[in-house]
Amino acid sequence: MALDGIRMPDGCYADGTWELKMNVTDLNRDVSLRVTGEIHIGGVMLKLVEKLDVKKDWSDHALWWEKKKTWLLKTHWTLDKYGIQADARLLFTPQHKLLRLQLPNMKHMRVKVNFSDRVFKAVSDICKTFNIRHPEELSVLRKPRDPKKKKKKLEEAEEEALELEGPLLTPGSGSIYSSPGLYSKTMTPTYDSRDGSPLSPTSAWFGDSPLSEGNPSILAVSQPITSPDILLKMYKPQSLLDKAKINQGWLDSSRSLMEQDVKENEVLLLRFKYHSFFDLNPKYDAIRVNQLYEQAKWAILLEEIECTEEEMMMFAALQYHINKLSIMSSDNHLNNSEKEIDEVDAALSDLEITLEGGKTSNTLGDITSIPELADYVKVFKPKKLTLKGYKQYWCTFKDITVSCYKSREEAQGTPAHQMNLRGCEVTPDVNISAQKFNIKLLIPVADGMNEIWLRCDTERQYAQWMAACRLASKGKTMADSSYNLEVQNILSFLKMQHMNPDPQIIEPITTDINPECLVSPRYLKKYKNKQPGFVRDLISGRILEAHQNVAQMSLIEAKMRFIQAWQSLPEFGVTHFLAKFQGGKKDELIGITYNRLIRMDAGTGDAIKTWRFSNMKQWNVNWEIKMVTVEFADEPSLAFICAEVDCKVVHEFIGGYIFLSTRAKDQNESLDEEMFYKLTSGWI
Repeated sequence: MALDGIRMPDGCYADGTWELKMNVTDLNRDVSLRVTGEIHIGGVMLKLVEKLDVKKDWSDHALWWEKKKTWLLKTHWTLDKYGIQADARLLFTPQHKLLRLQLPNMKHMRVKVNFSDRVFKAVSDICKTFNIRHPEELSVLRKPRDPKKKKKKLEEAEEEALELEGPLLTPGSGSIYSSPGLYSKTMTPTYDSRDGSPLSPTSAWFGDSPLSEGNPSILAVSQPITSPDILLKMYKPQSLLDKAKINQGWLDSSRSLMEQDVKENEVLLLRFKYHSFFDLNPKYDAIRVNQLYEQAKWAILLEEIECTEEEMMMFAALQYHINKLSIMSSDNHLNNSEKEIDEVDAALSDLEITLEGGKTSNTLGDITSIPELADYVKVFKPKKLTLKGYKQYWCTFKDITVSCYKSREEAQGTPAHQMNLRGCEVTPDVNISAQKFNIKLLIPVADGMNEIWLRCDTERQYAQWMAACRLASKGKTMADSSYNLEVQNILSFLKMQHMNPDPQIIEPITTDINPECLVSPRYLKKYKNKQPGFVRDLISGRILEAHQNVAQMSLIEAKMRFIQAWQSLPEFGVTHFLAKFQGGKKDELIGITYNRLIRMDAGTGDAIKTWRFSNMKQWNVNWEIKMVTVEFADEPSLAFICAEVDCKVVHEFIGGYIFLSTRAKDQNESLDEEMFYKLTSGWI
């Protein structure tokens, strides 16, 4: 027997070679190769293909190390450098595999995705395939499990009912995918001739995207809910803890799908993860606007976010209006005139749907003086075991400080109360029909938050003071260019909730309005003791009455207004996680938004303490004990341990929002992916 054929007890041969076992997934075939530790990965794949002797394009295939859950993508590395020995089992498998993605509109699409790319890059490619700009705002998560559903058949039936017919989509590669989410002033808007909505310029941006060959506008068209049964089958979080559990499902953006045990043909949810929508422009973002509208719509219908009954009717009216226009435009192929498009452009050019508010073309006035507010406002500071008794004060709002005087005549003296609103929590408490316009302020102090309520007499006074409070909470004054826009947005939001006193043109109740598909189940349960027909007519009447306030809006404007109203809700943009704070004895909630961290009561959701990112020096993670520590410039550090979720998810939310805050319209370069990974990956 030749010397090199003798196998030693450790599995190696006398000539230093050993057997490497591999499985070719396409052929379901096991193959063994004699190798040495000095052979590089590229050489292993070449030997394997030669041994298979199968005519096939193997260019998309790579080696996957099952035990270590890692791709062997550095083809110039040797087996020794990777630490691969004779006990390793490798898979030779395609990098691109099928995924079933559930889009924000709850429809499913089959997409071929690179399972070896980091999730951030994979989502970026998916968004380019769907013509969605700014993919950094989205990510994928696993579907939450409804504890009440034990049978998989129900879930499968639900998915099948929501299937979206369409071609198999494959994100491409090359130059058209090298610049994700660019802002370009030379972009040319195009409009869909069927529904009047502006569409992304697919020929300029995504010339050979499969969607360009197919029908890209399908993702820009809202599809009405056809049956109340669909809504009833969907998972609805019952508490804040349920909402926190949903966020366990976010995938790690710095690791690949395969590394996170995502299987081929698995269902993942594509969602807007970060609620900071940059440069949302109806000229170029018809698909993005529609998917945002759909995510907002489902969040309200599934009660993921709280709203009042008046607000619910306003959302239902907007939804009804959007459904009607979408069906009309699809059926009748409406041809909107350039004049109408110009009017929409004019109405929306200064409407930038960002939480900070956008810079407008309005004249700024005298920039050397800071505007002030001064008026009689009712103020209440709640104490335990007391009823709400408001006391009227003459209040002045200068810079970011509210001063309260007993009367107007005493305004030159020492104020009875004074409040600095930097870092405070601002929550509206409004009831249009009762003419109640309250502002709840939670002002940070050393040991927590002081609660103060302001009551305004009129809508305009409320809008002015609410806008000033929101800016002051961010450390901005009324001199900021976004103040007037914020006032107008609040007034517009209130106007849409008005009930029309002269419902002379309300459509007959016999119209097929389907109120069960337009409002959340909770509002239907309010009338559970009434006759079904009576309830249907009652809610239909209220929706049609509210519809009069939005009936003149175009399709794209109605979607933008819906998104704007969603952003105006108190709970908007707060992502909840269960956590135990250092020194605390029970589990609480940590809420993360685009600009702050909030410590919250797990039962009520009330804010206990708020910390602004602008005041943050650094944040670290102790990966051994899974503790997140945040240090601030002039406050004690914050430390907490995440419960029921990997602290990496929380770490990524903080870093992700900080990364998004660095975006600017004048940047003509692609997103800095490495900076994103530095801010979100941590050192594990």
